[in-house]
Amino acid sequence: MSRSNDTLERLEATLEARRSADADSSYVASLFARGEDAILQKVGEEATEFLLASKSGDAVHLTKEAADVWFHMLVLMKHKGLGMADILGELEKREGLSGLDEKASRTAD
Repeated sequence: MSRSNDTLERLEATLEARRSADADSSYVASLFARGEDAILQKVGEEATEFLLASKSGDAVHLTKEAADVWFHMLVLMKHKGLGMADILGELEKREGLSGLDEKASRTAD
């Protein structure tokens, strides 16, 4: 297993543990306690910061903002009872499929 998979698995385990933690004990626990709207707002903020970082031309800043987006997206997925396996499963289904064909299949759903 690659280091990146280990990191994501540890992160997912931490997020799961924070779902039932005291809101005063961690940032993630406080997000879960505040609910979906608070998590959605944070995902939106981080996505915006990621887009702005892309325009800055600073690769380090862009990478840090990408990590923030991934992190908060995983918090939202965990809040919904989903996780990394669900995302990876969807990506695997799309592997080898033309992006145009994949997009067209979504409109048919």
